[in-house]
Amino acid sequence: MRKQLLVAFIGCLLVAGGLQAQVAIKPAVGINFNNFSKDPSNGKYNSQVGCQIGGSVAFGRKVYFEPGLFYVKRSTEYVQEGSGATGDDIDFDISGIRVPLTIGFNVIGNQASPVGLRGFGGVSAFFLTDIKNMNKDDFKTAQWGTYLGLGLDLTFVFVEASYEWSLTNLQDRIDEIDVGKTRGLFLNAGVRIPIGGR
Repeated sequence: MRKQLLVAFIGCLLVAGGLQAQVAIKPAVGINFNNFSKDPSNGKYNSQVGCQIGGSVAFGRKVYFEPGLFYVKRSTEYVQEGSGATGDDIDFDISGIRVPLTIGFNVIGNQASPVGLRGFGGVSAFFLTDIKNMNKDDFKTAQWGTYLGLGLDLTFVFVEASYEWSLTNLQDRIDEIDVGKTRGLFLNAGVRIPIGGR
């Protein structure tokens, strides 16, 4: 999977270099809602509000490539259910670095337009830095995902929504705990700072 992401990244850089077009720096902040794909037999997982901060750089006009880097905090609540339920519910807070590699298409306008509507998708890597209420050693340091989304540009401001599916399990030791894969909704808002030609 790492080799595939590297090949995809290099290919996208070559495409972006060939576009010789608009470049925009895009700092952003946002919120996320993440959940695990497998519920335990004696309860369930509920997504809680998380947050992210970071930015990306967009290369291109109608078709664009956009690598990014974000610090992400994700939160999922474990709710006990059934006759065997004891104790309080538990929040699992996961922090890490998310690296999305996006390919997008401007449906309306382009990177230089005052108003634009974009569709995009890509692959991502998530590098775990901290986890609360679980043993970090039980989890993989890297997780790979794919996502689809929509973006709206209004002059220099943008908002985006994307849904991500992880391609790998979050944890290493599934004989001890198996929460499955993660699924998440990411909402971002930020500004576009053009630095290239129109």
